[in-house]
Amino acid sequence: MRLGIIGCGLIGQKRVQAALALGYEVAMVADIDPRRTATLAGRAKAKATQDWREVAEADLDAVVIAATHEFLSEMSIACCAAGKHVLVEKPAGRNAKEVGAVATAAREHNRVVKVGFNHRFHPAILKAREIFESGALGPMMYIRGRYGHGGRIGYEKEWRCVREKSGGGELIDQGAHLIDLSRWFLGELTLDYAATPTYFWDIPVDDNCFLALKAPGGQIAWLHATWSEWKNMFSLEIVGRDGKLTIDGLGGSYGLERLTYHKMLPQMGPPETTIWEYPFPDTSWDRELQNFSTAIETGCRATGDIEDALAMHKLIDQAYGLASV
Repeated sequence: MRLGIIGCGLIGQKRVQAALALGYEVAMVADIDPRRTATLAGRAKAKATQDWREVAEADLDAVVIAATHEFLSEMSIACCAAGKHVLVEKPAGRNAKEVGAVATAAREHNRVVKVGFNHRFHPAILKAREIFESGALGPMMYIRGRYGHGGRIGYEKEWRCVREKSGGGELIDQGAHLIDLSRWFLGELTLDYAATPTYFWDIPVDDNCFLALKAPGGQIAWLHATWSEWKNMFSLEIVGRDGKLTIDGLGGSYGLERLTYHKMLPQMGPPETTIWEYPFPDTSWDRELQNFSTAIETGCRATGDIEDALAMHKLIDQAYGLASV
C-alpha cells in the first residue's frame, strides 16, 4: 500500500511508524510546519510538502489524515474525490454535519473511510471482544466507562480548548472513544442523560462530561471523561448476567494494560477470576492500519468506520444541544 500522511505531529508520527513496520510505502507527507515535515519525510524517505492538496492529488492508494479537527472533513472529502481511501483520525470532524458529508463522499466515490478508533485494537479490548462474542457474559446489563487525564501547564491555550477548531472539549476528545467502545459492545444507543460542565480549566469548552446512553433493550452505558483526572486513567467495565469484564490501563502513563474476567458461578458468591496483562509496546496502531488495508483489499467493512463516527457524533451533538443531521 502506497500511503500519504497529512499531519506530521505525534499521531502522524505514530501512523508512519506503523506503516513502515508493516512494510507499507510512505510516499508523501504534509504539514504546515516545515521542520516537522522534513523530519518525518527523512524518516520515511518520502517527499515533503506544506500543501496537503498535493497529497490528495498524488499517485497514492490511501491517505492518513492527522490534522486538527477543523480540517478533517474538508481533507477527507477532497481525498475521496481524488480516488483515495482514507484513514482519518478521530473524531473525523467537528460535528455530525461535517462527518455526514464525509460519509456521503465515501459512498459517492466508493472509497473506504476508516476512522482512527485505535482503542478497539488494544489487546485487552480485543480479548474482551472475543469473550463477549463467545456469549460467556450472557445477556448484557450495562457498561461503566471512565477515562481521564489532567492536562498540562498551558493546556487552556491549546487548540483543543478552542471550540471553532475542536468542535468541543473533553466529550469530543476522550469521550468519543468511550462512546465508540460502548456502541461496539451494546449496539446503537440513544442519549438518556448528558452533562458537559467546566470545573477546572478556564476555557469555553467542557473539561468534564457525564453521559448515560441507552440501548434498545434498556442496557445503559454510564460514561465519564475528564481533563481534571490528576493521575491518568482508563477503565471500562462490561457487565452481563453471567460475568463481567474490566479493562484497566492503556500502557504508558495510563498504567499497565490489564483485562480481568469475573465469571459468575451457579452458587454465586466470589467469582472465578482470570487476569491477562499486556506489558508490551502499543501495537494498536499497527493492527488498525492492517484492518484498514484489509478493508481496501477485500471490500469488507473496516472496524470503526465513518458510519460509526457519524453515529457517535449524533450523540455528541445531542449532548451539546446541537441540531444533528
